[in-house]
Amino acid sequence: MQAEIKGTTMPVLQVSLDQGEEVVSTHGELAWMTPSIMMSQTTNTGGTGGFMQGLKRMVAGGGIFMTRYAGPGAITFAAKLPGHIVPVDIEAGQSYFVHRHGWLCGTSGIVPGMGFQQSFRGGLYGGDGFILQKLEGQGRAWIELSGELTSYELPPGQMLMVHPGHVGMFQGTVTFRVTRIPGIANMMFGSDGFHVVALTGPGRVWLQSMPLPVLAHALSEYLGRDDRNDRSGAAVQGGLAGGIIGDMLGR
Repeated sequence: MQAEIKGTTMPVLQVSLDQGEEVVSTHGELAWMTPSIMMSQTTNTGGTGGFMQGLKRMVAGGGIFMTRYAGPGAITFAAKLPGHIVPVDIEAGQSYFVHRHGWLCGTSGIVPGMGFQQSFRGGLYGGDGFILQKLEGQGRAWIELSGELTSYELPPGQMLMVHPGHVGMFQGTVTFRVTRIPGIANMMFGSDGFHVVALTGPGRVWLQSMPLPVLAHALSEYLGRDDRNDRSGAAVQGGLAGGIIGDMLGR
């Protein structure tokens, strides 16, 4: 298997598979592929799985079924937002936590599942709240992180307070706790106040500068705005933009 990340602002991951090699991803991640690639659906990766594991993946932002791509041939996955595609190697007994839309694809030994979920009533997070996927098993996974990327190696006991949307990925050795900062309650955060994620080492964390929920919230005030000088044109543009953002958030 050979994998190459191409591009800069909107990167793509191109994977070349020999006979007997395969990668798996959630449904809908495919960008393009050669006709020799064989596709199938599965609930089982890394020797574990089944319907219940699929339900856990669905809660974590994925789906009950995953798509398996088998070689020989080449397949390409594309980033959904400007940012980076990061490869991580996972050994037996290790784990990584990634944001809901982060896992792009992985070798067949990777086991994705539910990592963590907390609901927020604030408008910034919508109805999804804070959701993390957990990647286990053994193999290589590719993670999509949006915007600019900053990583920290936290020594034991060192803590970093992070806005939930900017949490991209962290090693399973890092402990995390979602905490509410009282006294900050407005129309953006709702009655839940302002939440941050306390990440404590040891381990490495990756933070993203442009998470999808924050981007969508920043654009929301411009969607569907009525321009008195051209109401029909504004309505069409607002509807199109709203549909695009709605499709992105519905993934």
